[in-house]
Amino acid sequence: MAIAAEFNNPIYSLLAQPGITSFAMLKGKRIGLADRGGTITMSIEKLLAIHGLTAADYVAKIMEGTPARFNCLKRGECDAVVLGQPQDAAAEAEGFMLLGLSTDAVPAYLYTLTAVRRSWAETNKDTLVRYLRALRASFQFIRDLQHRAAVAAIVSETTNVSKAVADKVLKLYFEPERGVLPREGEIDMSALAQVIAMMAEAGALKPPLPAADRFVDQQYLHAAGIK
Repeated sequence: MAIAAEFNNPIYSLLAQPGITSFAMLKGKRIGLADRGGTITMSIEKLLAIHGLTAADYVAKIMEGTPARFNCLKRGECDAVVLGQPQDAAAEAEGFMLLGLSTDAVPAYLYTLTAVRRSWAETNKDTLVRYLRALRASFQFIRDLQHRAAVAAIVSETTNVSKAVADKVLKLYFEPERGVLPREGEIDMSALAQVIAMMAEAGALKPPLPAADRFVDQQYLHAAGIK
């Protein structure tokens, strides 16, 4: 069962080679995508469709992991790729073209969460609540403007990007607020419902679709002071 959110409303960028400046120029090109049935690829396919491109208009190159797709772009083996942060900001800094964001095409959906077995949670409630309090403190630290420089330094160090790139990622998330990170670890039930809907669209679930609250127990969030 899910007990806390870690990453909401993920933003994925479609980056292209410097000479490609529009979606129309992607016709017949090689686009590096993630798993065909995953939410990353589904969101980018929707973005491409908005701009008039169907699956028949380009060659999909399936690769798992943002670093692998970024390397494909840099080697010139891909004409465009989908990237997460901070690699998308780093790619822009290197001169690659940002064509669009996944959030232009899909509503918010829950991407990463903390999940545990119900039986384990029931017998380890104190440990679980202390973990959630630490998670809340982490999000509060990240979101505090007074800590922006420290957070950017951590992003830079742990992902091997420049401080300027780390700053750009944080601005993307918070200026304006895009709901990418939870405020305290709270679970957006509508975002989880969107995941279920996307799984059905991919053929992983069949109607009738389960309600989102079937997979969530919020008592531990509440015990940790998270609403």
